[in-house]
Amino acid sequence: MFNLDWIYYAISWILLTWHSAWDAIGVPAEAVIGTNFSWILAIVFLVVTVRVILFPVFVKQIKSQRAMQALQPKVKELQEKHKGDRETLQKEMMELYRKEKANPLMGCLPMFLQIPVFLGLFHVLKRLNPFKEEDKKTLYGWAVDQFNSASHAKLFTAPIAGKFGSTADELTNLGANGTTVKVIAGILVLVMMGTTYLTSRQMILKTGWAEDPQQRMVQRLMLYGIPLSLLVSGSIFPIGVIIYWVTNNLFTLGQQQWVLRKYPPLVTTPAKGAGVGRGPVQPAKSGGLFGRKAAQAPAKQAPSAPKVAAPKPGAKPVNPKKGRPAKRQG
Repeated sequence: MFNLDWIYYAISWILLTWHSAWDAIGVPAEAVIGTNFSWILAIVFLVVTVRVILFPVFVKQIKSQRAMQALQPKVKELQEKHKGDRETLQKEMMELYRKEKANPLMGCLPMFLQIPVFLGLFHVLKRLNPFKEEDKKTLYGWAVDQFNSASHAKLFTAPIAGKFGSTADELTNLGANGTTVKVIAGILVLVMMGTTYLTSRQMILKTGWAEDPQQRMVQRLMLYGIPLSLLVSGSIFPIGVIIYWVTNNLFTLGQQQWVLRKYPPLVTTPAKGAGVGRGPVQPAKSGGLFGRKAAQAPAKQAPSAPKVAAPKPGAKPVNPKKGRPAKRQG
C-alpha cells in the first residue's frame, strides 16, 4: 500500500492556511445563517489553489484535443484501410499519435491529477469528530482548536463532515439533525451531478464527437457515466467534499470557456466531391466561439439581354422588313 500521508499533510496545510487567512481578514468564525463561512471559503479556495497549479496541464489538455481532432481524417483513413484487422489498426494509430506527438489520454489527465486531492480531502473531512482522542486531532499538522472548529463547521446547519448516508452514531457525534443533513447533502449531490454533466457537455459541444470509437466511448463515459455514478457514490461523500466537487465544476466551466476563446475549436470543411466525410481540418476563423464561417458573397449573375423599348401607345406598328434594300435580281 502506498503511503498517502504527504497528500493529507498538503491538503491540510492549504485548507488551514486559507482558514487562517479568512479569520485574519474578519470573516466571522461563528455560524451566520447556520453556516461557518470561514471553513466553506477555505474549501472553495482549496479548489482555486489546486486549479491554478494545474492550469498549465489544462492548457496542454486543450492543445492535445486540438491535435487529436486534426488527426481525425488520417484516423478515418487507417480505419478504412485496416478494416477487420484490429491489431494492425491499433499499431498504425499508435505510430500516428507518436509521430504527430498527440496523446489520446491527455484529455483525462487533469481529472486524474485531481483524484489525489479529492481523496485527501475526503480522508481529512471524514476524520472530523469532536470526540476523537486529543493525539489524533493533531494529525497532519492540525491544532486541537482548529480540529474542534472544523468538526463543528456547518453549511445551513448541516455539518461539513456529515453525509447523506451518515449513521445515527455519526450524526449524534456531530450533533446534527438527520433530516437536515439528508436534504442539504441530497441537493448538493444533484447539483454535483448537473455541473459534472455540463462540464463534459461544454467541451464536447465545442470540439465535436471524436471519430475514433475508443475516444467516442471515453466521451460518452464522461458525459453520462460519471454523472450517473455520482447518484450512488455521492451518498458517501462528506458535504465538504461535495462543496469541493461543485466548486471545481464551476471553476472548470469558467476556465474552459476562457480557454476555448483563446484556443478556438477546429472546424472541418467538406471535401470536394464527397457527400459524406470531411476534408482538411483548419483553425476556426475569428467569427465567434464556434468558428462560424463568414458568409459567402453571392455569385455574380450573367448579364441580361439589352432591353428593347416598347412602342408608344397609338403608334403605327413598325415592319422590321420595311426599309431593307431589295435583293438584286440575278
